[in-house]
Amino acid sequence: MARKIVFTSGKGGVGKTTVCANLGATLSNLGFRVVILDVDIGLNNLDVVMGIENRVVFDIIDVIEGRCRASQALVQDNNFENLYVLPSAHSYRGEEISANDIKMVVDSLENSFDYIFIDCPAGVEQGFNRAVSCANEAVIVVTPHISSIRDADKVLSILSSYNLNEKYLVVNRVRGDMLMNGEMIDVDEIIKFLHTQILGVIPEDDDITALSSIGALGGSASNRAWVLLAENLHNGTKKVYDCTQKYRGFWGTLRRNIKRRM
Repeated sequence: MARKIVFTSGKGGVGKTTVCANLGATLSNLGFRVVILDVDIGLNNLDVVMGIENRVVFDIIDVIEGRCRASQALVQDNNFENLYVLPSAHSYRGEEISANDIKMVVDSLENSFDYIFIDCPAGVEQGFNRAVSCANEAVIVVTPHISSIRDADKVLSILSSYNLNEKYLVVNRVRGDMLMNGEMIDVDEIIKFLHTQILGVIPEDDDITALSSIGALGGSASNRAWVLLAENLHNGTKKVYDCTQKYRGFWGTLRRNIKRRM
């Protein structure tokens, strides 16, 4: 039976889809079967992030309206054989799709996978309810910025009304040099404010941004952060990636000073 996990953030632009895709890729590389559902109907971009947009034949609307089975609409990732995507529709009136429609699709896949990731639309409107109502767990993606933290707090408040077994935080785009210089909100402060267990920390990494822009996953210098995130999710461990490690000591101080001048 698959673990059904929704990825949400409250606001756009925090890297939610990238976190969802890279975590799915890491888990699949560890031998788990993972499927990611894009339920951001009409505004979807998961297929682009994962570089499969030219291979999409059917989408989630085709499944809901009975033109194909869910298994027929799945697109296997180009590089990770255990990773699949169920694409969303590029143009469709999202209000015509109900939470029960999405749940039907999720339920049809749960015996074939270890993990079902649900990429939630930004905001807390109808699309949010459709995504969250068919999940058992939630990952809230937040960045070390006041606006993102406030939105995450609102999302956590709304999530409390759903029947979720667990809620986790992923703090994304953390810059170790700025943490060391006291120029960025500390991860511990974010955890304390949001009162939610931390699942992992992902550093700001130009490799991740570049790979996502061309529809590719993995291969970044921050691979260890993704592995720790995957292990924490699967095993319940609490090993958090240290974004400040390479900015400590003499050479670390030199790196921080160089970054400041750039």
